[in-house]
Amino acid sequence: MFEFSTILSAAAKGDAKPFSGYPPFHFVGGNIDEPTVPTEALADAVGDVIRNLGHAMGKYGMDSGPQGHLPLRDIICKQLKRRAGMSVDPSEVLLTTGSLQAMDLVNKTLLNNGDVVLVEAANYAGTLTKLDALGVSYVGIELDNDGMRMDALEQALSDLTAQGRKPKYIFTIPTVQNPTGSVMPLERRLEMLALAKRYDVPIFEDDCYADLVFSGDRPPAIHALDDEHRVIYCGTFSKTIAPALRVGYLVAPWPLMGHILPLKTDAGSGALEQIVLAEFLPRNFDNHVEGLLHMLREKANTLCASLDEYFGADVEYRKPIGGIYLWVTFPKSVDTNRLYTVALGQGVEINPGALWTVEGADNKHRMRLCFGHPTNENIREGVAKLAQICFEEFGVPVRSGNVERE
Repeated sequence: MFEFSTILSAAAKGDAKPFSGYPPFHFVGGNIDEPTVPTEALADAVGDVIRNLGHAMGKYGMDSGPQGHLPLRDIICKQLKRRAGMSVDPSEVLLTTGSLQAMDLVNKTLLNNGDVVLVEAANYAGTLTKLDALGVSYVGIELDNDGMRMDALEQALSDLTAQGRKPKYIFTIPTVQNPTGSVMPLERRLEMLALAKRYDVPIFEDDCYADLVFSGDRPPAIHALDDEHRVIYCGTFSKTIAPALRVGYLVAPWPLMGHILPLKTDAGSGALEQIVLAEFLPRNFDNHVEGLLHMLREKANTLCASLDEYFGADVEYRKPIGGIYLWVTFPKSVDTNRLYTVALGQGVEINPGALWTVEGADNKHRMRLCFGHPTNENIREGVAKLAQICFEEFGVPVRSGNVERE
């Protein structure tokens, strides 16, 4: 535990610094850009709901109970049916303050210090950080271009069974996996469910980026294929509408939902955001996402073209088929922990691969670049600057007419 006096002393010495804004070239935000936020439609929705439902905010829960605004939960169920193939009742939906709160609630309900879970070997850094904080062990399952490998998952389940250990859940991001961007095909989703059934393990499905498949064609959610109530599911509107709205949701069967609810001790997530979304979504969501996909595809193309121009064959990546980020592999001589530090000092921020993988030491030559927030021009300029910094530190890219050398 930190002592109060110790904290004040550190602040006085300048060790604690407030947020001072994004660097000029910001490639770490898993979110859309400001011009994409549908401000006019949201403004209309805010005006309507304040006039019609504003007084209802005088009650916690607005008569919808602790799971959140019932009309929004009903709309979410309809969207999940139409877009993900899921059949869900509003009583199985809990509105949360972003999907991170959903993750926290599942972890608090299911996990104890010393437990073990199975995760994709490259993974959302926040997932790994949260598990570390809880004292939970995790086994990384290798991925390929189609997501988590089922042969590796089966081997891990078999090994743990032989050790007398049972994982508390399998955590997966099957659609636009973070950070690799893969989309798991239907056959593999069914195989995962079969393995989960054989070893009697639940699946925790994080579907935060599922609406951002560029083609608009995505497989059904694993939850949609589950006939045993084995899958816990979370989603969010942070990646499609606006991150600052902080509206996510958790889908879980009863009685599990009954165990989760007492752990949500914040007296309810913000009601205004919920009622605004309930007004906005039916009339605007599909058209908004269609435009968003066009913008993100264009930015992904810009990022790939810029990497090709400034790094050439010295980096490897798989062109994104959706989402907001790109997983990039350098020669092993490049340490992206070091690159992160030096580049940030010059205004370029990246995600070093070690923080986004279970075996961090083996992935120091990788990085995640997010392209949702910067403009196309900013992407080109930032990649050019990053290439110059990388060459000065590591001699990579080895040859490129577009990287100046002293």
